Amino acid sequence: MTDAPAHIVIQRLTKRFGSVTAVRDVSLEIARGSFTTLLGPSGCGKTTILRTLAGFYEADMGNIFFSGRRMNDVPSHRRNAAMVFQDYALFPHMTVFENVAYGLKIAGLRGEALRRKVERVLTDLGLAGLEDRLPGMISGGQQQRVALARALVMEPEILLLDEPLSNLDAKLRVTVRAELRQIQRHVGITTVYVTHDQEEALALSDRIAVMSQGEVVQYGTPWEIYYTPQSVFVADFVGTANFIRGQVREAGPHRFTLDFDGSPIAVASPGTGLRPGDTAILNIRPEAIRLTTTRLDGFGGNVLAGRIRTHAFVGQWVRYWVEVPARQGPSPHEFIVDVPDPRERGVLDGRVFLCLEPGNLHHLQAG
Repeated sequence: MTDAPAHIVIQRLTKRFGSVTAVRDVSLEIARGSFTTLLGPSGCGKTTILRTLAGFYEADMGNIFFSGRRMNDVPSHRRNAAMVFQDYALFPHMTVFENVAYGLKIAGLRGEALRRKVERVLTDLGLAGLEDRLPGMISGGQQQRVALARALVMEPEILLLDEPLSNLDAKLRVTVRAELRQIQRHVGITTVYVTHDQEEALALSDRIAVMSQGEVVQYGTPWEIYYTPQSVFVADFVGTANFIRGQVREAGPHRFTLDFDGSPIAVASPGTGLRPGDTAILNIRPEAIRLTTTRLDGFGGNVLAGRIRTHAFVGQWVRYWVEVPARQGPSPHEFIVDVPDPRERGVLDGRVFLCLEPGNLHHLQAG
C-alpha cells in the first residue's frame, strides 16, 4: 500500500472554532486503496479532520486534494466521499433494504437497477436474508454493516469512518473490526478511520497518524508506531511502555551505554548522535523484558534485580509489576513485564531479575 499514489493530500490544514485551534498545520498523504487511521485522545482534532475531508467543515487555512483536485470549495454532496457515523444513523422505521437503498433513491435510481445494486452490497457484507428486518431486530454488528452497506452502495471513492465500533461490546468489536478490514480490502476503497482505541488502530491500519493537541506527532505503519515511536507521548499512548532515563556514559556509532540509577544499560541503537553526558530516554515494551528467578548472562550486562509487587492473570499472559530498588532516590523504579503462556512456569513471586536485550531498547528524544 505504501507504494500506491496519493489519493488524499492534506496540506497544512488548520481549523479553528472561535479561540480554539482544533487542527494545527496538519499535512498528510494517504495512498489510494489504503486504510489510514487517525488515532489520538479525545479532543486531539481527529474527528475535525474527518469532517473537513467530508466537507462538513471549511478549512481556515491549508488545502485538501482528492486525486489531485482541490476540494476546499466543493460541497460535501459532490466530493464522492461517504461517511459512517458513530451512531450509524439508521432509519428505525425502514427495513435493512430500505435503509441501504435510501441514497440511491435520492439520486434517482429506481426499479431493477436499484434492487441489483442493493442486493449485491448486502451479499458482499454478509447481510443477505436480512433485507426485510428493521434495525431494532438485528444485532449491533449487523447494524454496523448496514450503515457500511448504505455508504458503499453509493460507490464512493473515499470512505470516512468516525469511531463506528465504539457502541459494540469488547468481544463483538474484535469480530466486526476483522470483518471491516476484510471488506475494505475486498472493495479496495481508500478509507480514513477515526478512533482513540490503540489496539483497533494497530489491527486495522496500513498507516496510522497519531495526533495530540491538533497536530500529527507521528505518521507511519503500525509496526513503526509501536516499535519505533518518535516521542514519549507516542510510546506511552500506543501500547504499554516502560521508560528508562539517564545520562550517557559511552557512545559509539552503533551502541551506547546509559547510566540508569548507577547501573550501566547497554543499548544497540545506531545513528543516535548521542555523546557522553547527554540525557537519554529509553522505551522498552513489557513483552520485550525477560523475567527470570536466577541471574542470566548474555544480555550485555543489562540485568536488574527486583521484586514482584503484584500481578494480573489475563489468560494468554501474566502481567507483573516489578519494583527495582532505587540507589539514588527514595522511591523504587517500577517495570511492567508481560510473560506469555503462564502454564510453563506458573505464576512467579518474590525476588526476580529483569533481563533487557540491548536490541529491544528503543531510544527516544529527551524532552
